[in-house]
Amino acid sequence: MDRLSTLQLFVRVLDLGSFTRAARELGLGQPAVSKQVAALEARLGTLLLERSSRGLRPTPAGQDLYGAAVRLVSDLEETENRVRGVSQCPGGVVRVAMPPTLGRMYVIPSLPAFFALYPEIAVEFSVADRRVDLVKEGVDVALRVGDLRPSALVARRIGSLQMIAVASPAYLAVHGTPRSVGDLSSHTLISGQIEGASVPWAFKVDEEVISIAATGRIRSNDGEDLRASVLADLGITYGPTALFRSDLKAGRLVEILKDDAPDPVPVHAVSAGGRKMAQRVRLFTDHLAATFAAEPSLRHAFQSGIDGMSGDGLPYRAARPTC
Repeated sequence: MDRLSTLQLFVRVLDLGSFTRAARELGLGQPAVSKQVAALEARLGTLLLERSSRGLRPTPAGQDLYGAAVRLVSDLEETENRVRGVSQCPGGVVRVAMPPTLGRMYVIPSLPAFFALYPEIAVEFSVADRRVDLVKEGVDVALRVGDLRPSALVARRIGSLQMIAVASPAYLAVHGTPRSVGDLSSHTLISGQIEGASVPWAFKVDEEVISIAATGRIRSNDGEDLRASVLADLGITYGPTALFRSDLKAGRLVEILKDDAPDPVPVHAVSAGGRKMAQRVRLFTDHLAATFAAEPSLRHAFQSGIDGMSGDGLPYRAARPTC
């Protein structure tokens, strides 16, 4: 097996999380796939995969190789299609998982511009408050807020969110305004949830990050529920500035603890990479990056291109097809 074929095999092993599944897809025996990966590790002189009872996990060297291999394979396929004269107008379905607030406020309103450029691409959304398994659930790209866990996924940072604490003037008139993070313990909190657990509230006090477990009297996994609850004078809540922007401007809500606001949290577009639908996923990710870059509330400490777990840090280089 040549070097390119070995890299393609390595990508599919990580995409599918299993030697057996990769072997089945590629029409090979499982021992042959394991042998090829072992030979790749021997040639490079480093361990690429950690094997355990819970499955496969890439080492740091494996993550670097995966990111580079994904781009190499994708670029080669696009070049071959161009040389053969295959249509450069991509089609098919891009399956996207995202938090409801980001989808409602930014992604869905941006679709007319994307569809105008790529009329043969369809988009299927899965709105959830949990971290989906991209490979098992057939998701092409997921939007994730916050720092990422180490994995073999390809992550592109497309923006940042500034988190703030807010309350209504009516609530503060009755219960008083917190002057310190510690004062929150005597107030009614309205907390967000992810996967059934309350989301911690982070603040930065004297350059030290403080995180509090905000188990609120009212809890929801939807930002709009949090917004409705705080507008109903039910307590104090915490979320991205963008969610409360119009209410802050109109005076319906007030930001509290401004001096203790945390650093912005990153927003990433995460994909499993690999060969399938690489161009359409890449084009949609580029579109998301452009959409978020044009929105001031998402540009806090913005960094373009790739970072996190994606290899050499180079931006995607998707050619714009003529449709």
